[in-house]
Amino acid sequence: MGMISNNLQQVRAQIAQACTDCGRNANEVTLLAVSKTFGPEAVREAYAAGQRSFGENYIQEGEEKIASLQDLGDLVWHMIGPIQSNKTRVIAENFAWAHSVDRLKTAQRLSAQRPPHLPALQVCIQVNIDGGVNKSGVPPQDAQALAKEVAQLPHLQLRGIMVIPEPTIDLIAAAEIFQRARSLFDIISAQHAGVDTLSMGMSADLPAAIAQGSTMVRVGTAIFGKRSP
Repeated sequence: MGMISNNLQQVRAQIAQACTDCGRNANEVTLLAVSKTFGPEAVREAYAAGQRSFGENYIQEGEEKIASLQDLGDLVWHMIGPIQSNKTRVIAENFAWAHSVDRLKTAQRLSAQRPPHLPALQVCIQVNIDGGVNKSGVPPQDAQALAKEVAQLPHLQLRGIMVIPEPTIDLIAAAEIFQRARSLFDIISAQHAGVDTLSMGMSADLPAAIAQGSTMVRVGTAIFGKRSP
């Protein structure tokens, strides 16, 4: 068995354990394999081990990878990195999900550029949940208003929110931040049909995120290994 499939088994076991520990069903949490900087062969190996959802941070790299893996028909590609306005067309034409929508202008462009023959682009609002100064994301107090505007756009389906808190070794602080995200998610999901995705948690804080209600965790290094610079 290859390294990647071995790693995937371990990550799935970790997710299952985290769910057991907080009384959740492991089927409630989707594993998003973050394949940025790893080539198509790494994705093929993960695919062979049963992984179907992949996250890319860089638009051009993602576009090239998607093109070279078109023979794998049931891959689900998620854009999880920053979205510059001049790159929205590539996302609208190639990806199934966009997690990092934090401005109405970006959402409007994605909606206008989504090809009519494709299903609606699944969208998460990126929220700067802990007020990190260098981070993308709409401030929490503006998230409901943005969600309402995005939900009205054609060719998009609002699915939830995505957060990337600053890394912290303080588990209590991390849990509190995740709780805040969960509370905001609960408000938005009550306001909009089809909102079911709370995208939060990465390799280091996966159990804490799952305990606070994450439905999608984003894991890269623990699956694919260390990134070469």
